[in-house]
Amino acid sequence: MSDKMASIDILVPSYNYARYLDECLRSIRSYRGSEMRVLVIDNASTDESVAIARRHASEDSRIEVRARTKNLGSTSSFNEGIDWARSDYFAVLCADDLFTPGALARAVAIMERHRNVNLVYGPTRFVMGDDEASLASTDGAAEGYQVMAGGDFLEEFCRTGRNPVAGPAVVVRTSTQKRVGHYRAELTHTDDVELWMRFAAIGDVAQVDATQVISRIHGENKSSAVRDVHMWNVEMERAFNVFFAGPGANLAQAERLKRLAVNSLAARAYWCAVSHVVRREPGVANLIRFALSRRPSFAVLPPVGSLMTRGDAMERIAATLRSVTAGGVQSARG
Repeated sequence: MSDKMASIDILVPSYNYARYLDECLRSIRSYRGSEMRVLVIDNASTDESVAIARRHASEDSRIEVRARTKNLGSTSSFNEGIDWARSDYFAVLCADDLFTPGALARAVAIMERHRNVNLVYGPTRFVMGDDEASLASTDGAAEGYQVMAGGDFLEEFCRTGRNPVAGPAVVVRTSTQKRVGHYRAELTHTDDVELWMRFAAIGDVAQVDATQVISRIHGENKSSAVRDVHMWNVEMERAFNVFFAGPGANLAQAERLKRLAVNSLAARAYWCAVSHVVRREPGVANLIRFALSRRPSFAVLPPVGSLMTRGDAMERIAATLRSVTAGGVQSARG
C-alpha cells in the first residue's frame, strides 16, 4: 500500500431532481477520507437543480458544475464523467440517491488493500419516492466484505440472469474504468450490467456487507419504463449479447457462459409464464414465446433443475399455491 493518500472522483448526473440533489450532495460532501473531486453534470434541467448544484460548489471547492443547454441523456453524462476522471477511484451517484456514512471510505480501503480488486459494491437500501431517507437506519457498522474472483462474479451473472449489484452502489478503480471504456449507449436499461461484466472479465470484485447507497424508487427512474419480466429478460439478453460479442468473446469459457445465460433467462421466462397461467395474469404468450424460442426443449422437458437451484424456490412455490387458493392476483417477478 502506498503512503500517498488515495483520491476519488464522484460523478453526479442530474436532470430535474432538485428535490433530491441537496441531500445527495450533502451525503458526498461528508466524506473526509481522502482527496475528492465532484462533478455535477446537469442535463438542461427546468427546475432549480443547477442553482442547488452551484450553491454547493460555492460552498465546497471540490465541486464543479457543468450545466448543459440540451439534454444529451444519462449515458452521455456517465461517459463524460469517465473521460473527466483522473483520481485513483471513480464512482457515479445519481442525483436522486445518496451515499451512506462510511460508504466511500469502505470501498477505497478495500481497493487499497487488494490491488487486484477493481470494483466494490454493496447492498442498497431502497426508499419510496419522497420518503425520508434516514441514514440512521443503515447498517454502517457492518465492516465485513468478501473478495470474489472476476470469473466467479461473471458466472453468477450468467447462472442467474440477474444483476447481483442491487442499485448504484459501485466504486471502481479509475485506471480499470479507462481500460474497459464507456457505457454502451445502445443498452438503454442494462448498460451497467454489461459494464460490470467487462470489469469482471479482467479482475476481481469485492462485496461489502454494509449498506453503501440509499436509492429512491419513483416514476422517473429509468428502470420504471421496464414494466414486466419479459421486458427485463429482453434487456438482460441484449446486455449478454453485447458483452459476448465484444470483450467476452475472448474468454476461455465464453460459449459455456453464454449458454448458461440464455438458459437462465429462458428458464425464468418459463416459470413466470407458469405462474401467470396459475394466477390468470396477462403476458403468458410473450413469456412462453421467449422461453421456447431460446430453449425449444422446454416444451417437452420443463427446466425443473433451474427452479430448484434458487434459494427461495420453496417459498415462491408456496406463495403461488396460497395465491391460487385465495384467488390472489399478485404478480411473481420471476
